[in-house]
Amino acid sequence: MQKKRATIKDVASLAGVSTATVSHVVNGSKPVKQSVHDRVIAAARQLDYHADRAASQLRSGQTKVVAILVPDLDDAFFTSLVSRLEVMAGKDGFDVIVASSRDDPAVEQSRLRALLGWRPAGMVVVPCTDSLPSVLIEECRRTPVVLADRVVPAGAPADTVTIDNAEAGEIAARHLVAMGHRDVVIAASNLAIAPIRERERGARDFLRAATGRAPVTIELGSNSITGAERFAHWQERHARPTAVLALTNVTTLAVLSALAQARVDIPEQVSVIGFDDYAWMSARKTALTAIRQPLDVMAQSVWDRLTTRMGGETGAPVAISLTASLQVRDSVLGLPALGGGEGATPGSDPLNPGEGKSAIH
Repeated sequence: MQKKRATIKDVASLAGVSTATVSHVVNGSKPVKQSVHDRVIAAARQLDYHADRAASQLRSGQTKVVAILVPDLDDAFFTSLVSRLEVMAGKDGFDVIVASSRDDPAVEQSRLRALLGWRPAGMVVVPCTDSLPSVLIEECRRTPVVLADRVVPAGAPADTVTIDNAEAGEIAARHLVAMGHRDVVIAASNLAIAPIRERERGARDFLRAATGRAPVTIELGSNSITGAERFAHWQERHARPTAVLALTNVTTLAVLSALAQARVDIPEQVSVIGFDDYAWMSARKTALTAIRQPLDVMAQSVWDRLTTRMGGETGAPVAISLTASLQVRDSVLGLPALGGGEGATPGSDPLNPGEGKSAIH
């Protein structure tokens, strides 16, 4: 037989206080004497009592819940963003509900409806496609929303926080050209997603202008295992490039896995630039040169915009654009410099803006 869940009345009875006092202690809504506080907490623990926040919010008409929706919780970038937002929300007294759309628009619609059922005070959404769900567009008129990362700022119905993805791609391409590379493969995840498309465009345009040839672009998808299989399949049928530029942390891992399986040495046989700079990228025998997104600044910018909107600010959507930076390590080999173009002497400093620089439009 299932054990009956303890109620606030049970806790009040055991602690010898009123239900209002229990509510003040559990919700932190009003200070109480330390001895009373300790007695209530002890009773709640003894009874394994958990506050019914949903019911409390419905009664009061107020909520201290923020909803976060991301495309994939298996992706380290999104989990890192969620983790930082959770810390910031907690410091400001908010609970956080997190869901994943699994990169599926139909699932995204369903998850949004489920999250909205909690009547959140605000939402942070990383869309899974360039097309925002209709339910989200409609909700932006009623609920404070901040759109992050995978979003086209122009015409967005809410505040946006992104990086300058075209510039990020160009920064990586500049470094490859400076190191003498002209035969480059770009490993993208999905060019149907605006940020990936912009990164690819920035790199492609610069490489074409600097070397006189366009790079090869391969779409590997958003799964590192299948991505490695696709890259390995491509390797078997094409001449090896001098360098590979991976546009996400997932495609970086896919490329590294495929190269390792083929026993290709980095950077002696092929140079690699990764994207999203994580600890494992430098904890390798050959540390990876990588584009670093200003994740801490992005999370803080998202939270600042959301709390500002939840605080009552109205007006036109604000677009914040952040700048990525290049972390130069050992995975790019210097080749003879390009002649007569924009190529620099191998080893010269590439364009490398400071991390966290932002522009608000």
